Amino acid sequence: MAQLETQKHPNIFKPMTLIFNVITAALGAIIGLQLITTLGISPNTSIIGALLAMIIARVPLQYFSKYKSLHEQNLVQTSISSATFGAGNSLMIPIGIPFLMGTPNLILPMLIGATLAMYADATMLYRLFDSKIFPASGTWPPGVATAEAIFAGDQGGKRAGLLGIGTVLGIIGSYLGVSMSAFGVAFIGNIWALTMFGVGLLLRGYSKPLFGMDMNALYIPHGFMIGAGIVALVQVVLIILKKENSAKSNISSENAATGEKVAPGLTRTEKDIRRAFGYGFLAYVTIAFIIAVAGGIITKMSVGMFVIYLIFAAFAAFAHEIIVGISAMHSGWFPAFAVALITLIVGMLIGFPPIALALMVGFSASTGPAFADMGYDLKTGYIIRGNGENPEFEKEGRKQQYITGMIAFSVAVVTVFLTYKGFFAANLVPPVDIVYVATIKAGASADVAMKLLLWAIPGALLQFFGGSNRQMGILFATGLLLVNPKAGWAVIAGILIRAIVLKVKGKGAEAPMSILAAGFIAGDALYSFSSSMFKLKVTK
Repeated sequence: MAQLETQKHPNIFKPMTLIFNVITAALGAIIGLQLITTLGISPNTSIIGALLAMIIARVPLQYFSKYKSLHEQNLVQTSISSATFGAGNSLMIPIGIPFLMGTPNLILPMLIGATLAMYADATMLYRLFDSKIFPASGTWPPGVATAEAIFAGDQGGKRAGLLGIGTVLGIIGSYLGVSMSAFGVAFIGNIWALTMFGVGLLLRGYSKPLFGMDMNALYIPHGFMIGAGIVALVQVVLIILKKENSAKSNISSENAATGEKVAPGLTRTEKDIRRAFGYGFLAYVTIAFIIAVAGGIITKMSVGMFVIYLIFAAFAAFAHEIIVGISAMHSGWFPAFAVALITLIVGMLIGFPPIALALMVGFSASTGPAFADMGYDLKTGYIIRGNGENPEFEKEGRKQQYITGMIAFSVAVVTVFLTYKGFFAANLVPPVDIVYVATIKAGASADVAMKLLLWAIPGALLQFFGGSNRQMGILFATGLLLVNPKAGWAVIAGILIRAIVLKVKGKGAEAPMSILAAGFIAGDALYSFSSSMFKLKVTK
């Protein structure tokens, strides 16, 4: 594996490295803000960052030659990606809600809360990455695509050829309207999970012409996700509480710092998981309290209702990041907008006042995207560092990526703070905020509660019988929440092709298929990014 040596990992605090990554993060933050407010999307800019580092490495100056290091390139792509998702998804979406609610005095309290939540979100993923719940060996498709792009630029040869072919096909397919990222994911993800994801996409896309019903109006996707999400959280808790069974010993290594046993190939112990969730939940309760006090809503509710509000807001944020993380790890897609909407609807049914709901949904929306994006970036680094062959080097590299991400998030905070007034003055807000505010103003009813409860039952059953490894309920609900039938066809087609090729060629076909799949995803990302920038230019 390229550059798998015993050398020290590049340090983000080297002056020129820090300066360059801050500039890169600022670029990512600007891209994220522009696209989330004009087109409603935040593209994955990891591959853009990797390509930028590759280009700079070829500048005929001695300083820039350091960017020939795959690990330096990994830090650059981590920086731009973190800033893009941080500025657009984790910060701009939350502060757009109080603006549309007509309460501009709540924008800064929301920004403070969203900032703290974003930091906690990324820290949670860092503490959970390479654990039983979120293993480094998980799919994390965009992370795989970025790593393959970096390897191809470094190694050339057959790998570069396959990746190049896949990228060209990805761009062509995307131009023709095919969801090539979904097609590529089908070659590398869990077949059971992705099959349910594809079926969910198709059912949502064709429910009206086939069955004459609007799934969204009946709250079917929302109910499925609530049921599946509750069971998924219970499954996570059981993993946390589970004691190692010595009779079935699958233990082979020891955590150097604590002496605690860990499963083969994992660097995070069960104690690490319990600690991360414990501190994470306390952090979310604290952040919810800060938002409530700063926003003045502590005086709008009784003491009992306020306590319920704090616990629910923290639980909602916690559940939001776990569900988003599971979806992102298995499929590369995450229904962050939709899960935050579910949180809002349940909060409305509980009876929280409108302003409290606005701050709560903003808080919930600020968690999840940073969690998922950090997972993608750490997966890229994990592959580049040799898939854990050198555990100490892997952990050091992971730490440097985490610090890089936190610096990029800080750049995103400054960028948002300096620019949000200009965006709002031009009435530029993330489109999803319009949905959240309209939902708050419309209110909820007992009929909505019954529909959610009804459809939560099959969602829970599917997740339960599918098990925590397959995540069938979560991925099926994710498909139902997204309106993209073309992606459904792409996933199903990809799975069928994968099954046929493996049957004919055998296991030896897995490696070239994975590289081609990375090319499909990379091509889709490049096309989506370039077309988004073109649309942005046209709308100006």
